[in-house]
Amino acid sequence: MPGDEIEVPKELREFMLEKAEETILGQKNGADKQYRYGNLHIREYHDKFLVHTDRVDPRENPVGHLVHDAPEVLIGLACAAFTGLQIAKKLRSKKSSLASGIVFPIVFGYMGYVGTKKIKNYLE
Repeated sequence: MPGDEIEVPKELREFMLEKAEETILGQKNGADKQYRYGNLHIREYHDKFLVHTDRVDPRENPVGHLVHDAPEVLIGLACAAFTGLQIAKKLRSKKSSLASGIVFPIVFGYMGYVGTKKIKNYLE
C-alpha cells in the first residue's frame, strides 16, 4: 500500500537498484541520501534503507504527486498564499508592516502543513 515503509538493513546493499537516481524530491526525514526508482522512494540512513511506494512519481507528474502523496505540502502552500494575499491587502491600506507580510504567511503555511500531515498520518 502506498505510504507504508519497509526497512531494509544496510548489509543487504545489493538491494539498491542500479537505475535508482539520487534526488532532492521528497522529505529526507533525516536520511543521508534519497533515491527514486519509478514510484519507489528510497531513503538511505547510516544503518538502513527505508523504502515506500508513492502513488505518483514526482519527476513525471509533480502536481499529481502533491495531490496524491503529499497533500500537506499543497495545503501548506495554499495557506501561505491565502495569508500572503490577505496581508498584502492590509499592507496597501498601511495597517500592517512588511515583516508581518512575510512572517504570517510562513506561520500559517507551516500550520496548514503540520495540521494536514497529522490528519494524513492519523488516517493511514
